[in-house]
Formats: sequence, C-alpha cells, structure tokens
Amino acid sequence: MKLGSNGAEVSRLGLGCMGMSFAYGTTDDTESIATLHRALDLGITFLDTADMYGYGANEELVGRAIADRRDEVFLATKFGIVMDPRDATKRGVNGAPGYVRSSIDASLRRLGLDHVDLYYQHRADPDVPVEETVGAMAELVEAGKVRYLGLSEASADTIRRAHAVHPITAVQSEWSLFSRDIEESVLPTCRELGIGIVPYSPLGRGMLTGAAPKNLAADDFRRTLPRFNDENLEANLALVDEIRAVASRYDATPGQVALAWVLAQGNDVAPIPGTKRRKYLEENAAALELQLSADDLAALAKLTPAGARYPDMTWVDRSTAALD
Repeated sequence: MKLGSNGAEVSRLGLGCMGMSFAYGTTDDTESIATLHRALDLGITFLDTADMYGYGANEELVGRAIADRRDEVFLATKFGIVMDPRDATKRGVNGAPGYVRSSIDASLRRLGLDHVDLYYQHRADPDVPVEETVGAMAELVEAGKVRYLGLSEASADTIRRAHAVHPITAVQSEWSLFSRDIEESVLPTCRELGIGIVPYSPLGRGMLTGAAPKNLAADDFRRTLPRFNDENLEANLALVDEIRAVASRYDATPGQVALAWVLAQGNDVAPIPGTKRRKYLEENAAALELQLSADDLAALAKLTPAGARYPDMTWVDRSTAALD
C-alpha cells in the first residue's frame, strides 16, 4: 500500500518492535529475531523501532535481524524522547537541530545501516519550533540518511506547520477501539494533506486481545496507565467481552476483530501491532483476511473504555497543551 501521497510503499500491516526490548516485561532476543524473520516471510515488512526502546537495544536487535534482508524491509525509527538510564521515570524531549543530526547518526550505527526509510520526531518539543526540527530532518533526506519524514503524537497544528517545511509522509498515533482521539482533528488533517496514518497499540497494549494480564510485572509500563489500574480494568475487560462476542460470529479472536476494525478505517492506514512472539504475529496477520460487517463496525465503534490512555495527556500533544 502507499503510505501517504509521497510515494512510500509499505505492507498493509506492520510490526511494532518496542516490546522486544522495552516496557513489557522479560525479553527474549532469540524469539524476537525469529519473530522478525517470520514477519518478513509473511510479507509484514514495515518494521517500527525507536532510539529510546531499551536505550538503543531495540535498534541493535532489529539491525541484527535484518542485516541480510535489508532490501525487503521498510524501516522506521524515531528520535526526540530523551531517557535517563538511571531512572526510567525521567524523560524529556529534544527537537534541537543538532540533536536531530546526532540522533540519526547514532541510530544508523546501532542499526548497522546507511539509511532508514522513515524517520519520526517521537514527540513535539515545546521549546523548539517544529519548523526548526523538521528543517534539520529535511537535511537528512538531502544527505541520503533518511527517505521519508514522519511525526508521532503531533497535533493538527504541528502537522500543518511541519508539512509546510517538508512533506510529511506519516503520522504515528495511538488508535484503536479504545483510543479514538485521533479522529477529532489529526485524522482529517492528515487526509487533507495526503499523510498516511500509522496506528500504534491498535490492540490497546494487549487488552483488546482478551488476554490482558491482571498481574503485570513490576517493571511493566502498563502499570502506569489508567486503563490498567484496578479501578478501570474490570470495566474495560467487560467491554472486551463484547468484542469476543463479535469475534465468535467470525470464528476469530478478539484481537483479530480489533485489528480488522482499525484496518477498515481506510486504505491510508497501516497499523503496527507489537509482539515479540511468532504465535501472536501469525494471529495478527490473519486479521488481514477478516472483513467485518458495517453493523459490527458501527457497534464496535460505540465502545467507550474507562480511563485515559496516558496518565498525563500533555505528553501526547505538548505543542498545544501549554509515550509509545
């Protein structure tokens, strides 16, 4: 499929690689690399990573996995969220031009590549005009280090300002049956400007699969999210039961129904469900064959979860308020 109007070609379904190295409990590099290879075998060639995932470990992992299959891959990575390896709760953003240039060089070293296909600003920096950041990103395109530019969790205003400096190919935002705020202004803006949509967490960080863990590891990122706290989790899992009822009519899983709903939102939408296991990758891939009825799509769209998707939503839209 074409991602936006700038010529980028990606697989209809991508693979989010964050959980292979970061945020979701124990890691297994051997299984993760096997999952990446299986994705390519299945035609899932749109891979998504970022410099902050595992403090660079995820880029290194992905680089090793694709070293002899680079020509098959459309690879996206991100910069801009600054982490403190001594304290995972501390994070900031940096969109300064010098940081843009140093970040791509560091990412390319970890990946073992001479270029990436899509480079996202991970979060808007409220202290640096987006025009300056995107101007520096555009220099990377001219230098051959990056093919296309993207933004992650940007407001409609930021998207317009960025696109005026250099064409933006994709906007990555959380979008699922449980996260719909993109639809108010970001989605119409992207469609007006010919920008592709890359939904992350289309399975609600695992909750929409129907197998959301109730006893998360102590370092599992989801412990910080309102939808997973005891107050909201029971109500949200009851909604997942409604998705399960739909799934039973299609001989599908709740996760496949949730993915099929996102895929049905348009041909400009390329979701990137994350997994670190081949079993779940194959289940996700089967959602490409699932066509939901108009009535089921409409009924599912009425589900309203309890709790915000982040504890502090200014982290999402910092450009107008004053992660992944």
